Amino acid sequence: MIRTVGLTGMLVTFADALSEPSNRATLAFRQRLEALGLDGVLETATSLASVYIRFDPAILDHHRLQARLEEELSTRDWYQQALPPGRRFWRVPTVYGTDLAPQLAEAADAAGMSEAQAIDSLGSARVRVLTIGFAPGQPYLGPLGPEWDLPRQTELTPMVPRGALVLAIRQFVLFSSATPTGWRHVGQTGFMIFRPESEAPFALQAGDELQFEPVSRADFLKLRESDAAMGGAIAEEIPA
Repeated sequence: MIRTVGLTGMLVTFADALSEPSNRATLAFRQRLEALGLDGVLETATSLASVYIRFDPAILDHHRLQARLEEELSTRDWYQQALPPGRRFWRVPTVYGTDLAPQLAEAADAAGMSEAQAIDSLGSARVRVLTIGFAPGQPYLGPLGPEWDLPRQTELTPMVPRGALVLAIRQFVLFSSATPTGWRHVGQTGFMIFRPESEAPFALQAGDELQFEPVSRADFLKLRESDAAMGGAIAEEIPA
């Protein structure tokens, strides 16, 4: 579906709700638009299941852009496309539970698990950056298994720190800054994903994959002290 968004925007939507195929289509279609380099297109961005295109109507009018988008959509099955090249796989040391991530026990109980089982499940999950938003550089990651389809908290947590890993309806959210949240704080990382002073201020991009590997509280604190920006997080390129 293609919809107009104000005078200078269009939105290509692949589904009404998140799924792996719709997110795959979103990432692949945006990569195709970037590769085309259409004159008049100023910016593209992805959400969980759609691509936003900002354009200059003085250069590229609505009708011509819509026709080109429809043409591109018809060329292939976007739900089956390969994910874009240049993605990275990140291993992120994470302390689960303890006083640093105090809502693990609550989340584990809601999922019908012990804390040890929850740590094993969450720490072994390899998740994709589905989209980035809400705060600078902040990723939504998933999908997690259906056992993690947990409802929102009934009360707001007043503040979680930067690097907090929270559970949000079969997704992780990794916080780029300290903020209130209605989701459960189950893990804590030392990964600074937004560094405004850097030439590349956002550490992650949509399509990257992450695994939040469990470490002890003591090892986590040592990593955070010795590697303030990354907290021990390392990345490798995912082969195309």
